[in-house]
Amino acid sequence: MKEMTVRPILLAVFATLLLPQAVFAQNTPYGKEPLAHTFSIVARDPATGEMGVAVQSHWFSVGTLVSWGEAGVGVVATQSFVNPSYGSNGLELMKNGLTANQALESLLANDPGEGVRQVAMIDAQGNVAAHTGSNCISEAGHYVGENFSVQANMMTNATVWPAMAKAFEEAEGDLADRMMAALEAAQDEGGDIRGKQSAALLVVQSEATGYPWVDRKIDIRISDSPTPLAELKRQLAVAKAYEYMNTGDYYVEEGEFDKAMEAYSTAESMFPDNKEMKFWHAVTLANIGEVDEALELFTEVFADGGDNWRMLIDRLIDPGLLTVSEADLKRIQEVK
Repeated sequence: MKEMTVRPILLAVFATLLLPQAVFAQNTPYGKEPLAHTFSIVARDPATGEMGVAVQSHWFSVGTLVSWGEAGVGVVATQSFVNPSYGSNGLELMKNGLTANQALESLLANDPGEGVRQVAMIDAQGNVAAHTGSNCISEAGHYVGENFSVQANMMTNATVWPAMAKAFEEAEGDLADRMMAALEAAQDEGGDIRGKQSAALLVVQSEATGYPWVDRKIDIRISDSPTPLAELKRQLAVAKAYEYMNTGDYYVEEGEFDKAMEAYSTAESMFPDNKEMKFWHAVTLANIGEVDEALELFTEVFADGGDNWRMLIDRLIDPGLLTVSEADLKRIQEVK
């Protein structure tokens, strides 16, 4: 790893003279460069082929600028004096057969503002490329490891990105969990010198299905929060719980009710206070004849201001989402 430093006077001149040209060269829609100074990680899970980007910054809605990804193609983090076209153009180049290194080299070669860019890319084959411009605001640098890269600029100190790398390499869990660990390690090392405001986490599948809502396995953005990483971690846990709910719904459609019940129960154990999960679990139990078990869950759902859930029961009859006898429907409606 090589620590990057900055000469403040040259930086001001450089930004004034070159950034407008850089915008033109990369054809971005922005009239000026967004200042997303930040820390991020791009990574690939060699076991599943999933790829991801995770980021935190003291900048509003950092995920809309920094993180880019496409299933079966790759992921990109573009930061510092952000040129968002590195994201879209980088993905397009990798989609057309260039490696991450070739794509990044091509974009940098045509950008007069490369000195204030910090960019990292990883392609679907696991090739990793990263660049920290010589005029990025210190402390700035990156580290490229096997199937990942961590990068940071305008940090409190130069230990941030090494700490991220170590945390990612040592963390357990799936790709999202490991990237989350890297972000937390960065913040523990001091993080962005300005503080914290937003964060984002994106994970795409190894292969494209043609359905973006399937290809993006996780897409969470915390746009403005005093504790963006804590909120990101909380929402990641919720997202995983709902994934089990989706799995349960799939098994219901396939008629595999034992597997559906297992998935629903797992979701509830991860998010025990969520009435939505309990409600649909109860509906499914009722539909397969396990009414007594369903009543136990309906009791929990209808308690403490659950009147709207009780009203919803009647609305499930006509579309065929609740298919119980008149007698069992009455039992459900009378739950206290």
